[in-house]
Amino acid sequence: MRILHLGKYYAPERGGIERHTQALAEYCSGQGDAVATLVHARPGQWHSTRETLNGVTVYRSGCVAAPVYTPLSPALPWQFLRALREFKPELLHLHLPNPSCFLALVLPAARRLPWIVHWHADVPPDAPDWRLRLGYRVYRPFEQALLARAHAVIATSQAYLDASLALTPWRTKARVIPLGIAAAPNAHGDPGRWPAGNGLRLLAVGRLSRYKGFDVLIDALATRSEDRLLLIGAGECEVQLRAQAQARGLSARVAFAGDVDDASLAQAYAGADAFVLPSRDRGEAFGLVLLEAMRAGLPVVASAIPGSGVTSVVVDGETGVLVPPDDADALAAALARFDDGGMRARFGTAGRARWAEHYTLAHSADATRRLYAAALGASASA
Repeated sequence: MRILHLGKYYAPERGGIERHTQALAEYCSGQGDAVATLVHARPGQWHSTRETLNGVTVYRSGCVAAPVYTPLSPALPWQFLRALREFKPELLHLHLPNPSCFLALVLPAARRLPWIVHWHADVPPDAPDWRLRLGYRVYRPFEQALLARAHAVIATSQAYLDASLALTPWRTKARVIPLGIAAAPNAHGDPGRWPAGNGLRLLAVGRLSRYKGFDVLIDALATRSEDRLLLIGAGECEVQLRAQAQARGLSARVAFAGDVDDASLAQAYAGADAFVLPSRDRGEAFGLVLLEAMRAGLPVVASAIPGSGVTSVVVDGETGVLVPPDDADALAAALARFDDGGMRARFGTAGRARWAEHYTLAHSADATRRLYAAALGASASA
């Protein structure tokens, strides 16, 4: 099969959607498919490029800026036409949310192909940022037109599909395919990355944004006398989080690592005692980092977010502990349960087994390839 992905960014840019797109593209390439991606360059990189990474053709459109999480790439229509002409895809895989995918609605060469829409997250109409609320009024008609034209829609969990108002008219064409990750090479933890101390070594990974709830985690940590936190990621809330840690007297127990490479990330998972995902709303649609933690054999504490895939991934009381979002006291109480090393070991072992049974890359990618084949078969019949 010849598959062209349309997404926001691609490796080496990091993020859950970017990591999954890369893993899926490389897996399909390894199965003999021809795979290309059309994405934006990093904001501020104006030049468009084409390269091959691990068997995947990557078209990057120069990007002047990314206001309100929306990359602006004036050259994208020409890059899209170039990819259609040179790569000659048989199918488009559109990763939403991403306004750039709307180009497929107006290009005849794109409209002739079957589409798979990968629904990674809603654009919340009640978002705290007024710019998102206003922008969604313009975005929604195009979003719905894209969904109407798609052969199928991939949702990453049944819980998210059931809660998504945008997907309500299209549930008959929706297919639930959870995200998955491949096995990782053995890594040896580097305890020196954590602040010195005798408490639990806690790990949290993600963009330092409000919806991730890292401020709640810092408040919870303040009620624990010895636990130490390694926080990996960068983002717009870093200054506030650092100031909060200092104000709470936690500067010696919270380490801000910023963005790290894959080897350092693997070491962090290997060296941690427990993983924490304190997200506060459905902006956390699935939690790919939960799979990374489970694969590493870590017990997890995560927010029980209504309508999010987090509650599908984590089995409360078996692979981790689910707590109400935005509740620092409940989060601290959950961490206290992991003072018991035997419980940590049991939960971690159960989590790794759950990953191996349900959330491997092969499970996810093979289901996606079957959906590709069905779409291509229906297109050929039509």
